[in-house]
Amino acid sequence: MAISYTQRDVLLYAVGIGCSDLRHVYERQPQFAVFPTFAIRWGGAGLTLDANALPPSPGPLLLDAERHLALLAPLPLEGTVQVRSRLLSVHPRPRNAAFAEVESEVIDGTGQVCVRMVSGSFRRGVAALGDIEPFEGAGIGRSTKIVVPERAHELDLSVPIAVNQAHVYRLSGDDNPLHIAPEAAAFGGFAQPLLHGLCTYGHCGQLLLAALCGGDAARFGSLTLRFSSPVYPGDTLRLVGWHDGAGRLIFEGRVGDKTVVSNASFTYH
Repeated sequence: MAISYTQRDVLLYAVGIGCSDLRHVYERQPQFAVFPTFAIRWGGAGLTLDANALPPSPGPLLLDAERHLALLAPLPLEGTVQVRSRLLSVHPRPRNAAFAEVESEVIDGTGQVCVRMVSGSFRRGVAALGDIEPFEGAGIGRSTKIVVPERAHELDLSVPIAVNQAHVYRLSGDDNPLHIAPEAAAFGGFAQPLLHGLCTYGHCGQLLLAALCGGDAARFGSLTLRFSSPVYPGDTLRLVGWHDGAGRLIFEGRVGDKTVVSNASFTYH
């Protein structure tokens, strides 16, 4: 699948994840670069499946569950890329839901694979919560358990989430009403609109890149995490991390005393 984007799209995405580094929000900055997680929005793009291969789920009942992105080469500042995707696995979950994983690659005009990612989604119904018909699981998923160490954490970062952050982030193309319309949030089982999971993902990426790589996009390796609880506009997102050898950090995301991001790791050069 061909996807075209402009420099304005790149800038809007960076602002949408709360980034203020001029290298990602000012096109005339000498080291201007696409923020490494920009392509996360294209997970699953171009996927073609038999109608019975994956249980359907409308926007308010479809949740991001896990995401992994590895940056293999810098994305072009603007232009057209190709995205190819394949279904890795789909398995039943309690309360008549489904968990599906899709692998995607982003390829630039020279044929270079710039990004490889895996998207895990939690599908909770078609017309109402828990109305997915029972089905047999298929495929082998990529999801693995990451356990945080028992020792004291070695990194502690935090960022306030603006009250209009979801309003800004959705302009990058994720217009699921779950994140802006109270009635859609209620249909999905939430008391109020929540922050996009991918916006939380981007906030983690920009915090970690700044703290461990001096904001240098070329040093980004990969970011893997699970969305274990919603983050809401107005919350303060805190990351605590543990170094796990050279160039790898295991971390958790918290809002108050609640863990909102788990099963998480960041690798860097």
